[in-house]
Amino acid sequence: MSGRPREFDDTAVIEAAMDVFWSNGYEGSSAQELCERTGLGRGSLYHAFGSKHKLYELALRRYQELGIEAQARILNGPGSAKERLRALMQWGVDGDLGPSGGRGCMALFAALDRAGKDPMVADISRVYVTRLEQVLCHVFALGQRHGELAAERSPLASARAFISSYYGLRVLGQSMPDRAFLEDVMEGTLARL
Repeated sequence: MSGRPREFDDTAVIEAAMDVFWSNGYEGSSAQELCERTGLGRGSLYHAFGSKHKLYELALRRYQELGIEAQARILNGPGSAKERLRALMQWGVDGDLGPSGGRGCMALFAALDRAGKDPMVADISRVYVTRLEQVLCHVFALGQRHGELAAERSPLASARAFISSYYGLRVLGQSMPDRAFLEDVMEGTLARL
């Protein structure tokens, strides 16, 4: 005999939990708030997902899945390589300063806050950076092939340098939420390409 069928959509619950974790971080997210935002009772939530940690893992994976899809769309979109790199950085600035209340990038802040003490977060973060690196490497290879971007370094080295600047920009979006400042950082990064 099987149990009662679930009366909720796993993806909707994971996305609601993602919103809680994104706003509050792992430590700041209470079981009570997770229950309120997902619409599930504590027993149902833990029966379905096992633990707060497992729900956090699923929420972080979902956030990263959505994030890498959005970033890949920008990087694989129209325009020159430099225009696409600029569009990605502008997307980050707009997101950090937009209506999300200055929450920044959940993936980046999960890595900063938890990767050193949580191997699961460290693994998820490595996969995410590797996926972004692959898309960026392709953009740099095309840009170098077409003479748009400097070719002194390999596309991989260039992609890694860009990731460093891009993540630095995202951190600055939280500590210096000034559009003109962030756009100066962005233009300086692009000028070095």
